[in-house]
Amino acid sequence: MPNIVVVGVQWGDEGKGKVVDVITPHVDVVVRYQGGNNAGHTVVVGREKYVLHSIPSGILHPGRRCVVGCGVVVDPGSLIEEMEALVQRGVTLDGNLFISRNAHLIMPYHPALDRASEAKLGRRRIGTTGKGVGPAYVDKAARVGIRMADLLDERLFREKLELNIAQKNRLLRDIYDAQTFSVEEILNPYLRYAGWLAPYITDTALLLSRWIDSGYDVLFEGAQGTMLDIDHGTYPYITSSSTTAGGAATGTGVPPTRIHGVIGVSKAYTTRVGGGPFPTEMSGAVGEAIRTRGNEYGATTGRPRRCGWFDAIVARYAVRINGLDAVALTKLDVLDQCETVKVCVGYRHRGEVLTEFPEDETVMAEAEPVYEDVSGWLASTNGAQNLADLPAKARHYLDRLEELIGVPFCLVSTGAQRAETILIEDSPLTRWFPSVRTSLF
Repeated sequence: MPNIVVVGVQWGDEGKGKVVDVITPHVDVVVRYQGGNNAGHTVVVGREKYVLHSIPSGILHPGRRCVVGCGVVVDPGSLIEEMEALVQRGVTLDGNLFISRNAHLIMPYHPALDRASEAKLGRRRIGTTGKGVGPAYVDKAARVGIRMADLLDERLFREKLELNIAQKNRLLRDIYDAQTFSVEEILNPYLRYAGWLAPYITDTALLLSRWIDSGYDVLFEGAQGTMLDIDHGTYPYITSSSTTAGGAATGTGVPPTRIHGVIGVSKAYTTRVGGGPFPTEMSGAVGEAIRTRGNEYGATTGRPRRCGWFDAIVARYAVRINGLDAVALTKLDVLDQCETVKVCVGYRHRGEVLTEFPEDETVMAEAEPVYEDVSGWLASTNGAQNLADLPAKARHYLDRLEELIGVPFCLVSTGAQRAETILIEDSPLTRWFPSVRTSLF
């Protein structure tokens, strides 16, 4: 039975939530393997819009088991708010949601450190969401983090909290001149969180192993995107976790030998949020038009996203790093009004044209895009459900992108709704899940 990873090809916000939502009816389990509540997956179901931050997108499908893996960092207050909002909208969590005992907690001092650190960086500011995700991963790597299992043991939780508060208060007071915390102001609300979350906290690695042994299909849901990976992204302007397909194994406890394929998700153009190099970034009226038509504002923060043309160098790099079998392309319809669509096919740097992604911070910052112009189609693709419904020039654009990135498309999204999707026949997706052919419309 196929266990599949869905991963972002670009800098996140590619539409992974919709792609996971399309595939979920054909799997038994959906598991989130990294990131925190700094990420947001938007799913539109009929007239209802859901924005999910920590809970896998599969929770919107009744009877699907959803797992928050050990690679995720969890803000328990934010998670409980998300859970309560879903319950109020008729979503069943009991028996469907499982949280890893080994997932690390975001504590109140983590957002404080996040914001204080960003304020000190000046022009080197990363552009974090200020949710405390990075500092939580710092504590995890420094072996002083507090995990979900600790939350269930009041004595151990207090002991770890006291040690951390002493250390973090010194940092906040002496380095950042920021407000400090007391043990009691954190202990009491977090113990209340423990009572709320205790029924959902379990050994999810063991559960996943047993489910896979029983023949269950598992879908691994990544947050952010390849170019924000802690090891393979545009460092230091990255997130603090392993966003690539390899993170699915370390972030869940499922060995790589039990993962059978990887689907990448990419927009038909490119966006990113926060600081860092972005060679194909648009400026002026075209960029504003793409942002408006694509509603390019962060699902978590509401920040306007930076918009750029499709970057084939980035996409081809993501294919290689993740071992992509296929790509789901989203937001094709956003380009409907463009007379000319540009595609970046290389980077020009100091007289040389690069056709592979440069893992050098300075080179990436100085790179200028080498563009290939593709004729726009100036016709609506919104809601198209078959390739034959697309204008010929739009099909040419898709063909050219496939040629450049080196793997086939398995799905093309032409709108926010589930049914506004073109399923590519005889793709890895339809071979893994034949029933997806009849379930979209």
